[in-house]
This record gives sequence, structure tokens and C-alpha cells, in this order.
Amino acid sequence: MIHKEAQKRIGILTEHINQHAFQYYLLDNPTISDAEYDRLMNELIDLEQRYPQLKRADSPTQRVGGGLLDHFEPINHPTPMLSLQNAFTKQDLIEFDERIHRMTGFTGDLEYMAEPKLDGVALELIYNEDVLEAAATRGDGLVGENITANARTIRSVPLKLNLEKFTYLPKTFAVRGEVIIRKKDFEVLNQKQIQTGEKPFANPRNAAAGSLRQLDSRITAQRPLFAFVYAVCAEIEGITTQKQLLNLLAELGFQTNPHAKLCVGVEELWDAYTRLQQIRFDLPYELDGMVVKVNHLDVQKNLGEISRSPRWAIAVKFPAHQETTVIRDILIQVGRTGAVTPVAVLDPVRIGGVEVSRATLHNQDEIDRKDIRVADTVFVQRAGDVIPEIVSVVVAKRPANSKPFRLPDSCPICHGAIHRIPGEAAHRCTNINCPAQIKGRIRHFASRAAMDIDGLGEKLISQLVDKKLVTGMADLYKLDRYTLINLERMAEKSADNLFEALHRSKSPSLERFIFSLGIRHVGEQVAKLLVETFPSLDELVQSEQDQLEKIPGIGPQVAASIQSFFRDKKNLDELKRLGDIGVFASMTSHPKPLSSARPLDGKKVVITGTLNRMDRSQAKRIIQKLGGITVSSISKNTDILVVGDNPGSKLDKAHKLSINILTESDFLSLWENNK
Repeated sequence: MIHKEAQKRIGILTEHINQHAFQYYLLDNPTISDAEYDRLMNELIDLEQRYPQLKRADSPTQRVGGGLLDHFEPINHPTPMLSLQNAFTKQDLIEFDERIHRMTGFTGDLEYMAEPKLDGVALELIYNEDVLEAAATRGDGLVGENITANARTIRSVPLKLNLEKFTYLPKTFAVRGEVIIRKKDFEVLNQKQIQTGEKPFANPRNAAAGSLRQLDSRITAQRPLFAFVYAVCAEIEGITTQKQLLNLLAELGFQTNPHAKLCVGVEELWDAYTRLQQIRFDLPYELDGMVVKVNHLDVQKNLGEISRSPRWAIAVKFPAHQETTVIRDILIQVGRTGAVTPVAVLDPVRIGGVEVSRATLHNQDEIDRKDIRVADTVFVQRAGDVIPEIVSVVVAKRPANSKPFRLPDSCPICHGAIHRIPGEAAHRCTNINCPAQIKGRIRHFASRAAMDIDGLGEKLISQLVDKKLVTGMADLYKLDRYTLINLERMAEKSADNLFEALHRSKSPSLERFIFSLGIRHVGEQVAKLLVETFPSLDELVQSEQDQLEKIPGIGPQVAASIQSFFRDKKNLDELKRLGDIGVFASMTSHPKPLSSARPLDGKKVVITGTLNRMDRSQAKRIIQKLGGITVSSISKNTDILVVGDNPGSKLDKAHKLSINILTESDFLSLWENNK
């Protein structure tokens, strides 16, 4: 890059980053993702290092955070509140460690504290004697905003410290930490926002920032803010390490993060980072990385800092799970029950190492609530393995000619009418013969937990329905080998395998067959409950709603759905067709008598970690057959935790609650002994 081009690019980056910082730090309304901001900042840092003479006086690399809003009084920080340099890979961490070794001359493995990097808002608390005297935001790093009245409303912030046994503490000192809103509290807060007609917050960090900087502290008091602390701006007699400092803060009554860990050398640091990344989505609050600090405070002091960052600490960021992109179109998908789901077609963007080009919009209510339109710039989120979703819209980037999106009145697949049933969020295609519904029903019918027809994939199902070779489940069993071989991309071996799989599937258990029918609200657990009460399909078909409602675990809505399904002539005709083909051969269930107790009868079981000898669906079926109930989260009501590899925080919680823990081998032994 020539000098003139570099100067122009530095100018553009400086202006853009400053504007984004203003949106983020002062207005709490970011217009780009954290990952995109980091990329711009890293590019500017690189250019300024290559062309130091071109660095502008207003460069964002020379200051930390944003400026002050007029309506808050300024407050000076006792020492600057600095930002951290970012690392993204193990190699970045190795280079950080090598720099520390070069600067200190130390030859062995160094001690570091690895602390979760909370996605919250920086806070400084100033105590005089033993009383909270003042509180401030980061501001520009040197001067912050006085938010003392608001900080006093945070229940995890001590208003008065018991210093009787801490006589060595200075008279006045500042404590620093992070203010967050936990995930469950955030959901409740947004529900309240919607109920009162207010705009919901985009994410917990924005909600915390907006709450902390309210002019009326009574509003702040109503917000579920929580503060973790991690630093003291003073030298304290006898405290020589960051680990000791965290212990002191906890003794003083502050909340410190329980996942902070002392590590020796890079390998232990990387293990800690990997562990945090594994449990990230199980934690009750948002993380965006791990902070690494040299443990010994005298080494920190000797290392000092550069203009905006300490030399002795670094933030190792997680792969992004939120990015900005543009909606190019909104398509309509129709499911097996006729439910119409809008899906956003996005400019492809990588989130957490995965390319995302589509995101669910759920329903019209969700579109209206977030005001999502074609051509909008949006924040897209992919947390864990969930389907990507739109978090919020960057309204400032919306085209002037944009229009609100409305679901169509007719189905885009079959042109049948689309209606919204009162009391439901979803719109539905009312044509039961809609090809999209037929494909969805057959996919469900053939799935592993249902009839388990191996080789009958989505593309093949689409081909069979589009060619009108299959209009219902029974038609699958009328397919002959010649027809299968003549389908596109169907080799003789594949056709033979599918033909055999169809033949094998003719003898399902009653439980699997009921599930395969795709009755609304009837999943694997409900199918199991039905089989325990009705040992034959005929008895279930003839059942009345009041009989169904007497089954523990089945309410009026599920009972009504079951009865409605078996009162529909088209469904009964399909069952007869299946019976005539011989699919009913082994569908009588023989449940154990009630007097025969099963080892997990009525027990709530949670599975955590990676299972090596079975998948999750198989484990859940075993739990059901042993009489247990599978639940997703640990609580005091949980009876058993089944543990695989890399179990995460659920194992720690189970230990604290004294919950019975079974390894995968223990669990399989229990199954083998009780088949």
C-alpha cells in the first residue's frame, strides 16, 4: 500500500470506528457486531504500526471507550481504565507468553489467572473508609460518568464493607468489575418491555448498559443488574498475586467469578479457554472470551502498559456467535402440519466457524415485534447448535423505500388459503394435500425415532412427491425395485438397500408407529404414555378425550389433538391403507404390569456431555423404557445425571445438589440388567 492510499484508509477507518464507538459506548445502540468492530480496529492498528507518522490525533487507538453524555457529572478515575488487546488463536496466546518472557527475563512457565470475559459494562466503585462513596462508568478511560445513585441499586454491590479484620486496607480505594444481566433475567425483562409496549433490548449487554445509565435511579432499581468484580486500584499489604486479590474481594463481600482459574504456562491456559468455550452456553450469563492476566502483581507493575492496554493482560476472544449482514429476501416454508414459517435469506456470513446464509423469522408476530424487512442490515446470532436467528435490526442503515413484511394470504407451494387459528402464533396452509405438507409428513414418518427407513432422505422424498409416486405414507410400501432404480441419482445398490429398509420398517413397535403419524403435540414421550394406557392401536383410535386427559402428562390440548386426528376420515383411510399393506404386523404393545416396578419410575433424568456408545435420542428412549422422564436442566428436583465426556457445568451443579451421578457405563449396565 502506497503512502497516499494508507493515509486515506487510516482516515476512513478512524472516522468509522469513532462513529461505531459513539453508537456502542454512548448510545448503547451498536450498528456493527463486536467481531466486525475488532476487524476494523485490528486493521487500523496494523496500518498505524506500518505508518506511525500518519496516526491521527483523533485515532481510536489513542483512547479507550467513548466520551461523556452531558447529563452525567464527570468523575476522575484514580488510574486509567484501560482496554485489553485481543487474541483469537492459540498462536496469539503463545506470542503473548513469549513477549512476557522476553520482557521479564523469566525462563520457566509463568503463572497466569484465566478469568471469564463477561459481555457486560465496565464499572468502578470507590470506597472511602468502609462506605460506597462513588461509582463511575469507563467513560474515556480517564474520566467516567458519575452513576453512584444507580450503582447503589445493584444488590450485588456492597454499600458498606466490614473492614474490622482488614486493617491493612487503604482508607480510600477503587474496585473494578463488570455489570451484567443474566440470561433468564434478560428474558423476563424483555417480556415486560413487550407487555408495556416498549421496544425489547437486543441483548443482555445493551440492556445492562441502558439500565446502568438511567437518569432516574428508580428505573435502574427495577432492572436485574448483577456485578462481578476483579480488580482493586491500590497496593494492598500482603496481597502479591491476582489470585489472592480475588480471594480478598470475595471475603470483603463482592461477587467474584467462580470460574477464574490459576494456570501455569500456555498449555494450561489453552485448556482453560477450551473448557470455558465448552460450558459457555450452559452458564447463566453471556461470555465473549477469556481474560489472561499475569498472576504476580509486582510483575504486572514492572510490565506497565502501552497507550490503551496493559502489557500484562490479554483477552482471548471466542469465535463470534453474532454478526451483521443483510436480508436479501424472505421465503416461506410450509411444514408437515401446514405451519407457515418465514425464513430470511442472508448475505452469507461466518459465525462461530460456520457459514450462515439463512435464519428463521418464526412467525408474523416476531417479524412485527422486531420490524424485520427485506434489505435490512441485521444482527444474526448463532448460539451453540441452535438455528440462526435475527437478533435486531440496524434501523439507521434501512433503505428509504423499505416496506413492512406481511405473510401472504395463499400458500406459495399449493396456492391454498393461509389462515391463522385464534390463540396460535403460527399461520397455516389449510390444504392437507399441499405437497410441502406431504413431504414433511413423510420425512417425519421415515425418521430414525419413527419408522427408521434408512436411505429415504429429503431429496428422494421430494422427487417421489413431485413425480406423484407418493401422496401418503402407504404409497411408500407400493414402490417396487424397478421404480426406485429409475429415479434420478439412484444406483441399483441404493435402490436395493431402500427396498429392504422399507420391508424392515413394516414391523414397528406401537410406540414408534404412533410417533410416526405426526399427530400435533405427540412426541416420543407422549407416544410412550399412550402405549402404557392403550395396548393396541384400535383401543387408541376409539378412545375418548376424557380418557386421554386422565393419563398423567397429557393435558386437554394434547388430548383434543389426538382425538381430532383419529376422527379425521382421511387419517383413518391412511391407517387402513397401511394395515392392508401389512404394516400392523407387530404393533401390539405388551407393557409391564403396574406392579412390576422399573428402576427409573417417575425419576427425572438429565444427560450431559458426549455419549460414545449411543446418541442422545437412544439414551432418551432407554430412560423412557426404564420409567424415567428426561429433562434438560439441573435443579433440586433432578434425581439422576447421566454423564458423558466433557460434561460442562451441569456436573458441578449436580455435585453441589448431591444428585445421583451415573457414568455412561453405569447407565448401560442399568439398562442391560432391566431389559
